[in-house]
Amino acid sequence: MFEKQHLTLGEFIIANQDAFQYTSGELSRLLNGIRLAAKVVNHEVNKAGLVDIIGAAGDTNIQGENQQKLDVLANEKFIQTLKNREIVCGIASEEEDDFISINSFDENHQNKYIVLIDPLDGSSNIDVNVSVGTIFSIYRRVTPVGTPVTLEDFLQPGKNQIAAGYIIYGTSTMLVYTTGNGVNGFTLNPALGTFYLSHPDMQYPETGKIYSVNEGNYIHFPQGVKDYIKYCQMEEGDRPYTSRYIGSLVSDFHRNMIKGGIYMYPKSSVAENGKLRLLYECNPMAFLAEQAGGKASDGFGPIMEIVPQELHERVPFFCGSKKMVEKVEEFIQS
Repeated sequence: MFEKQHLTLGEFIIANQDAFQYTSGELSRLLNGIRLAAKVVNHEVNKAGLVDIIGAAGDTNIQGENQQKLDVLANEKFIQTLKNREIVCGIASEEEDDFISINSFDENHQNKYIVLIDPLDGSSNIDVNVSVGTIFSIYRRVTPVGTPVTLEDFLQPGKNQIAAGYIIYGTSTMLVYTTGNGVNGFTLNPALGTFYLSHPDMQYPETGKIYSVNEGNYIHFPQGVKDYIKYCQMEEGDRPYTSRYIGSLVSDFHRNMIKGGIYMYPKSSVAENGKLRLLYECNPMAFLAEQAGGKASDGFGPIMEIVPQELHERVPFFCGSKKMVEKVEEFIQS
């Protein structure tokens, strides 16, 4: 057995695959494919400013948002890598209008996994050199193996996820993931191009002193959320809390998981269902949070219990230290 502190990501996956319900090795190959794509995207992100990959691509995605050049590049790299490895039967991306079926009409195609991905979360921050990330979510298909995937395979509640994670491209590049047996983080050694286990068994503190929300939208928030923000600012006990908001979900989530805190993107009078996507952002982050002892909610119930109705569905999102999420739920529900 490898010494835990010196484990590479590849060694860790192999050493722990027996703890996973399905031990065919396909999931290990899939995670290794994501690792490879992450290294490619990391290389491109680090070149930003040196080559012409900063700024808008001139197109909009399915949500009507302006695509950045790196959005398009990251999307292409992850889809290409997963396709080339012939590991998955379907991919859905935040940047694509519809899901992608792979080897749909090949009867010998026995792949069982689908991947949902936000290729470059927080990409508008690239221009100002702020951390961005990739978020991924993995499910087993529910339609028969060997047939083309359908929308039903992608519209599964988050509780059906078998793996989820994110890559954060920051002062160091980290890959953090779970297969339902805790959360582990791996840091890229750029000299060797290898991810090493650096943050084993990551855990959310039960409570924290950081709240992360775009307070510029305060006037549009529901009254319960406004009341909770005022509660965070009140001088009493261990409060006031500290406000920290980067505007990149991966970065805010990562900091709060290490230091203790809550991330909030509520519905508002200008965004009826909030802004974050259930399938590409909320479900994978909820899975990670719960595996790390935290909690994720839409204000009224668990995020991972929601049954999706469409690929690009949006939901309100409250995620972080358990006691802090429970407190904001109290304010919202009262």
